[in-house]
Amino acid sequence: MICLQSNRLTSSLKFKNICGIFYNIYPISAMAQNKLHTNNKDGALQDLKFDNLALRELPVDTSRVPGSRQVSGACFSLVTPTPVKSPKVVGVSKSALSLLDLSDNAIESKDFAEYFSGNKIMSGSEPASHCYCGHQFGYFSGQLGDGAAMYLGEVVNKSKQRWELQLKGSGLTPYSRTADGRKVLRSSIREFLCSEAIHNLGIPTTRAGSCITSDSRVIRDIFYDGNPKNEQCTVISRIAETFIRFGSFEIFKPTDEETGRAGPSVGQTDLLHKMLKYVSSTFFPDIVERFPDEETKLVEMYREICHKTAKLVAKWQCVGFCHGVLNTDNMSIVGLTIDYGPFGFMERYDPNYVCNGSDDGGRYSYKNQPDICEWNLKKLAEAIKEAVPLAKTTPVHDDYRKVYDAEYISIMRQKLGLHKEGEQDLKLIEDLLKTMEETSADFTNTFRSLSSMSLPGMENFSKSRGETIKLVSLTCFNLQELKTIYKPRMNPQQLQSILALVRENPAFLQIMTGGRMGMIMTEMNNLEKMEKLDDMTEDSLKKENVEKWTKWFDKYEKRLADEASVSNNLVELNENRISMMNKTNPAFILRNCVAQNAIEEAENGNYGEVHKLLNLLEHPFDEIHVTKPSTQEIAETSASCQQGVSDDDNQTMQYSLNKTPMWALQLKVT
Repeated sequence: MICLQSNRLTSSLKFKNICGIFYNIYPISAMAQNKLHTNNKDGALQDLKFDNLALRELPVDTSRVPGSRQVSGACFSLVTPTPVKSPKVVGVSKSALSLLDLSDNAIESKDFAEYFSGNKIMSGSEPASHCYCGHQFGYFSGQLGDGAAMYLGEVVNKSKQRWELQLKGSGLTPYSRTADGRKVLRSSIREFLCSEAIHNLGIPTTRAGSCITSDSRVIRDIFYDGNPKNEQCTVISRIAETFIRFGSFEIFKPTDEETGRAGPSVGQTDLLHKMLKYVSSTFFPDIVERFPDEETKLVEMYREICHKTAKLVAKWQCVGFCHGVLNTDNMSIVGLTIDYGPFGFMERYDPNYVCNGSDDGGRYSYKNQPDICEWNLKKLAEAIKEAVPLAKTTPVHDDYRKVYDAEYISIMRQKLGLHKEGEQDLKLIEDLLKTMEETSADFTNTFRSLSSMSLPGMENFSKSRGETIKLVSLTCFNLQELKTIYKPRMNPQQLQSILALVRENPAFLQIMTGGRMGMIMTEMNNLEKMEKLDDMTEDSLKKENVEKWTKWFDKYEKRLADEASVSNNLVELNENRISMMNKTNPAFILRNCVAQNAIEEAENGNYGEVHKLLNLLEHPFDEIHVTKPSTQEIAETSASCQQGVSDDDNQTMQYSLNKTPMWALQLKVT
């Protein structure tokens, strides 16, 4: 379950200055009779060209036995979406839906909400849910599967591209376990917006075509506090090359020694080979063509999956994106960001940032993402070892780290405006991140601000350097904000008792805390930071931050001077540098506070904020919507925020510099 928690009761940001009941089922054809439909000449809903290759190539459970159950020997189970009452459109991404060749008329038609909520089924669609397993938080959980998602089919567009179309939140499947197969408005808006945000940041991802809510209701205990809430059933449509994931191959896993669970298709090696053949021929055709030997082909496919995954997580790290639940069932076989849940864009830089409030141990923290993705790749290798031995796939893991490191430093150089490669670039980047951490600087705003400084040797260099240091310093958290985020959740006396236990018997404490040492250590660190803050004033904090940033800018200036030394035209080089930086460093990201504002408005029946926010997220690097304030304006707004000025008075600040308001520091996603 996804929940957003805030200390606010009824207040809501009002961002005014933003630019920018019958169940009708068409007969489902048998797979053997599945045919290509007529070309989608006018983009109508009923003219989509379905060719459901996955259901033809992979075994399908056609029993339609109701209720949750183990499904052996099948990759998909045929299902029927459960209708919702009075479906209504919250938002659509025309960019995503254009992949299906859907016209504006089709999107705006009265039937659109019916089809994209699952109330009606398009001709050629064959709803099914995918069977997979997964390692969740490091432990094998056995069969999981699409508990709320349904494959509708694969649409082949006019460009001959094949896109799998899904609904999420459309009702019960054999994999729903104890859940109801539904999603609610708040979590659906978050996934809808973030799918498109990540795409427009240039990061591989599944797409979200639509968000449809309804008058149907489900009960959710949002804060796990015994106070359930009646929420609207909501369905989003998702589009991707495929939704097959690492966990798809774990259905063959033998009984796990730790959990005692096994995959539902354990021992069915023929099915494993069939799945590998389908995946390799459909999604890695170049490798199939280049390597005729079957085992070599699979090793090279695994290598490519490692490369795609390494590049994906490097891109996440470079924009401060945290997935939140990097279980093996949430890892795409083709290197996409998939299954948006308690995600978060890191705001103040903290390598230990955890976006999932349920991740007490910090397994999926920002700094752990590269290692966790590599761990998941190793689990994939184990899952296919009956077809390709571990002795063949294990050496490939060295590639993962090399590809990750190369991708990461390449993007980071662009973010810093460096065209040349320098031997000390990684050290410069590490020093930058360390300074961000020490000053609690905003990750996104800091990088975006760096383009304000001109190259050494230019007439305005000294002035621009001073203004940039001030700009970066003013995006750092102030004293009140720091005290808010470092305030321990546990009683200080309890923490002191735990600290004494740690010194006496660390192993005993590990057992007593259920393995949540990460949370305990974070609480202890926060207590120490709070004690240091008690001895500081706002002025002393600002002075210390400026000193730290000045030291880093000395290093940055030296590196830029080296960059400029080979140019005869500093003006042109500087323009190219700024252009590169501003195409790499977003001006706008999906912060929890702006997502929460859109959710609250939508829950009150106003979907305008979702539309406006989607428009901003479609242009994350564009400053047309983002007016950069002066350092004086930032200082004044920051001070007024601290003094408790109303949210309405700070609208421009929220959408220009994206500074997190005080109330949003308490938002939690689980």
